[in-house]
Amino acid sequence: MARISGVTIPSEKQTWIALTYVHGIGVKSSYDILSGAKVEPTVRVKDLTDAEIGRIQEIINNDFTVEGELQRQVSGNIKRLKDINAYRGLRHKANLPSRGQRTKTNARTRRGRKLAVGGASKKGAK
Repeated sequence: MARISGVTIPSEKQTWIALTYVHGIGVKSSYDILSGAKVEPTVRVKDLTDAEIGRIQEIINNDFTVEGELQRQVSGNIKRLKDINAYRGLRHKANLPSRGQRTKTNARTRRGRKLAVGGASKKGAK
């Protein structure tokens, strides 16, 4: 089990897929990192040497913002939008979609579970 940027990446997967388990690294970034470290992308993580893992870790530390630092940066950006009362900040405060999606019918992920209207339930027998 190799640890990169504080994340234990799966040892049975190919290296280019395993690197995407680190928050902030996608497929394109993964290929860029591996080409910079001169590591074959299709090699399994368990077959990597310590030197190769060190080169990968060094490139990530120098060129990428990942994991906790990235999450702090994103939450700081959202907090700034809320503080200056920008439209996007207001949408974040109200827990609504902030990028122009419709909310009449969709947006259940942001708005939560549907609630029944007050008088719509069946009445009991008298």
